[in-house]
Amino acid sequence: MRRTRCFMCTMVLIMLVVFVACSNSTTLVDTDMYSDRSIGKIYLYGEHHGVEKILKRELELWGKYYHDEDMRHLFVELPYYSAELLNLWMQSDNDYILAELFEDWKGTALYKTPVKEFYKKIKNECPETIFHGTDVGHQHHSTGQRFLEYLEKNNLKNTEEYLLAQETIEQGEYFYKHSDHTYRENKMVENFIREFDKLKNENIMGIYGGAHTNFDAMESMTQSVPCMANQLKEHYGNDIYSEDLTWIMTEIEPLRVDVVTVNEKDYKASYFGKQDLTGLKDYSYWEFWRLENAYDYFKHNKKTGYVLPYDNYPMLIEAGQVFVIDYTKTDGSVERKYYRSDGYVWDGLPSTENFTME
Repeated sequence: MRRTRCFMCTMVLIMLVVFVACSNSTTLVDTDMYSDRSIGKIYLYGEHHGVEKILKRELELWGKYYHDEDMRHLFVELPYYSAELLNLWMQSDNDYILAELFEDWKGTALYKTPVKEFYKKIKNECPETIFHGTDVGHQHHSTGQRFLEYLEKNNLKNTEEYLLAQETIEQGEYFYKHSDHTYRENKMVENFIREFDKLKNENIMGIYGGAHTNFDAMESMTQSVPCMANQLKEHYGNDIYSEDLTWIMTEIEPLRVDVVTVNEKDYKASYFGKQDLTGLKDYSYWEFWRLENAYDYFKHNKKTGYVLPYDNYPMLIEAGQVFVIDYTKTDGSVERKYYRSDGYVWDGLPSTENFTME
């Protein structure tokens, strides 16, 4: 009898473990649970956050969808409550709400003047736009709490809006406590499906980081689950379209030509400027040079195993090139790293590879 009880206890424990395992963040979202699907179309666009040239193109696209095809719903890589505050701002006669949101974005790639101007132009040119935020709860201590306070002051505590805001805050708390990028990717899918299926037959446009919009890509940090668009494609089939806009930022000529010394040898180096890294721990910005006609000198140098996909660079990349990148930290110190383009493809992305000077 004692053995039977132990067996039963073991079975209960196994069932609990299985339940937890099936509930954790490494499990793909079961999108089949959403049977009441919208019959609208989804148009996703992948971006590098805060890049003015890309924002300009996104504004053009949204203007076309808004005016020519009567779209009104714009999905963005923001938490639910941030998008709801944007919607309140769209109805206001001032920019106070937007200014608060912008301050909350300090330390992120969204804390750039072109981003603020992008939203102002939408309010001016497409005033009936309705934003939908489908990310986990970033800025939950500031933006999230402020939205809850707004709902409470307006006697809206026992509403769907309040519950969704609370849920989004909890998602953010979990993500930042565990740094669980798989969890975040899956929640972005769940939140997207929830918001889109509410619309039934409306077409929508979505703006997300390029890491979330490739139909063939995995979650970029862990490679453990398909990325958001990959999962949405599985769920919605041919009703979803995706286009990568990150290439726009690479259509530039060198800002100047420098001389860079490597191992006591001088190389002609095309300089392509610097990009802000605010929000990335301990880093302020990075700068890019291409060493001209230098590949043969470094093609046999030992690689470190670190890769940098082409879409991180501000210029077009071809196989057989060498790059110098200076990473400037917040304390003013600089790390210089060297990369070359051997034609390597990582996770479906053409990528440069870091190498040593040994």
